[in-house]
Amino acid sequence: MQRWLSLLTHRVVALGCAVLAAGSLAQQPATPAAGAAPAACPPPLPVQASTAPERDRGLLWRISRDGRSSWLYGTLHVGKPAWKRLGPQLSAALRSSEVLALEIDPSDPALQAALQDLQHTGLLPEPLQRRLNQAYARACIAPESMATLHPVLQATSLMVLEARWLGMDPSLAMEQLLLAQVRGSARRVVSLETAAQQKAVLVPADPAEALAALEQSLAQLEDGSSRRVMARMVAAWERGDLAALEDYASWCECANTPEDQAYMRKLNDERNGPLAAGIEAQHRSGRRVFAAVGALHMTGPQSLPRLLEGLGFRVERVRFGR
Repeated sequence: MQRWLSLLTHRVVALGCAVLAAGSLAQQPATPAAGAAPAACPPPLPVQASTAPERDRGLLWRISRDGRSSWLYGTLHVGKPAWKRLGPQLSAALRSSEVLALEIDPSDPALQAALQDLQHTGLLPEPLQRRLNQAYARACIAPESMATLHPVLQATSLMVLEARWLGMDPSLAMEQLLLAQVRGSARRVVSLETAAQQKAVLVPADPAEALAALEQSLAQLEDGSSRRVMARMVAAWERGDLAALEDYASWCECANTPEDQAYMRKLNDERNGPLAAGIEAQHRSGRRVFAAVGALHMTGPQSLPRLLEGLGFRVERVRFGR
C-alpha cells in the first residue's frame, strides 16, 4: 500500500502548513491533552531568538531576463526561533524585489473557505479514532483544537507538528518570516496556486482511500519515521545541500513502489510547470519578483530552475557563505 501521506507531508504541501501557521494552534503554546505527562511533551521553543549573527539558509537563485533580475528561493515550511532574522544575501534579494510570490498566501480568505470544504462529518472506525486520539496525546494537543478539520488534514497537521520535537514550529516557516518582512511595505504578495489546487492533492476524494491514508499516517507517527525523515530534510535544507535533496527519493521512506513514485510526480513535478508559468508572468509584468517555493520543487528533471531556464531566464545559484 503506497505511503502517499508521507510524500504529502515531506513534500510539504503549503496548504496544510498554512493551516497551522495562520491558525491559533500555531500561535499559542500547545495544550497538553488530558492525562499527558509533561515530560513526554515536545520541549518548548526557546523564548528568545539566537543573538548570533544573521546567516543565510536554504537555496537561492537569481533569475534574469528582460533587463532585470528576480529571485527564486527554496523554502522550508517550518522554522526555528534562531532563523527569525534573515541572512544578508537573502535580505538584500527581498529588498530589491517588488512582489513576494508564495505557493499560497496564508492570509488569503480563500484558504479558510477551502478548509471548510475539507470538513469531515462522518464517524471514523473506532480503532482509527482511538489511534488518532493517541497521536494527539503524544503531541500534547487537545483533539478539540483541530476537530473541525478532515481527519486526513488532522493527521497531516500532527505530522507537521512533529517538527516541535526538533525545536521547530510551522508558525516560524520561512514564508511567515518573509511575510513579516514585507508587511507594511509597498510590496505586493501574490499566490502562485489557489487553495482549491492544493486542496485537490491534500485529501483523497474516495472515502476508502482517505481512510487508508489516515491509517498510513498514524503508522508513521507511531514508528517515528515522519520525524526521522523531517530531521534529515531540515539538515539538508539548512546547509543548502541541493544534492541531498535531489536524492530525496532514496531516503524519504516514501518512494518504494510505482504508485508512490507516480504520486511523487503528481505532487511535485506536475505542479512545477504552472508554478514556473506564474513566476514568469509576474516577471513579465515588469516587476522584480521574489518567489518562495518549497525546496523540493528545486529538484528533479522538471525542477523550477530548469523550467525557468527553458522560459528564457538566466538562472544563477547564489552561494551562501558559511
